[in-house]
Amino acid sequence: MSRYQNMFSRLKEESKIAFIPFVMLGDPDLETSFEIIKQLVDSGADALELGIPFSDPVADGPVIQAAAIRALKHQVNLDDCFELLKKIRETYSDIPVGLLLYSNLIYRKGIQTFYELCEASGVDSVLIADVPLRETEFFDSKALVHGIDPVHILPPEPSDNTLKSVAAQSKGYTYVLGRAGVTGTDVAAKMPKSGVMELLKENNAPPLVMGFGISKPEQVTAAKQHGFDGVISGSAVVKIIEDNLDNRDELLEALGKFVSSMKNAS
Repeated sequence: MSRYQNMFSRLKEESKIAFIPFVMLGDPDLETSFEIIKQLVDSGADALELGIPFSDPVADGPVIQAAAIRALKHQVNLDDCFELLKKIRETYSDIPVGLLLYSNLIYRKGIQTFYELCEASGVDSVLIADVPLRETEFFDSKALVHGIDPVHILPPEPSDNTLKSVAAQSKGYTYVLGRAGVTGTDVAAKMPKSGVMELLKENNAPPLVMGFGISKPEQVTAAKQHGFDGVISGSAVVKIIEDNLDNRDELLEALGKFVSSMKNAS
């Protein structure tokens, strides 16, 4: 079984859902980034979703854009990120690690080389934020050869064809958007309209994880009651980093409290 399968099976037995924080690799610098990721895992994160700094993150709101800028100012590049990923995997052998990134970063390395590096670094899944579903087949095929799960996003109010395609093409988990737009906490996530969850399950979609607009424990509880298998929280986590850049101890303490509160609600 994959790390995702093991995680979701374990949580189902515990009557829990996954809490998956997102942070930008290298934010605010490589050393602190590793300490942040350790704090997330040690505080109860079930899996990690990690970004790679990019100059034009079109799916991200201002908080995550600022995180990418901080990392880029420290000259964090793709090779640095893969070295950090290896360090994470050496420290935590079982936790699922997913990447959310943009296609230019993959093209820069070459698609084959990129997925080879993912495999060598212990990455479990890759979600490409700016490639339409109809154009992902080539990326997906390369990912699967190297044991990497391609993850795809289900938009709000999807057509039946889109829903079926996302269910068929996603591996590891299914990323269900809580709302339209870019990442951020200014607009809260909403539960999918009636029938969407049932259709996803009828079409054998992998475990359903809600993202975009998740920032409060009560949203985790609501997602669980609605039938989700997990939630992803990004901007709320990254905002804690932004607000505590001058004091690493306070930063790690605040992250720990946030993750614990979200996990306890699962």
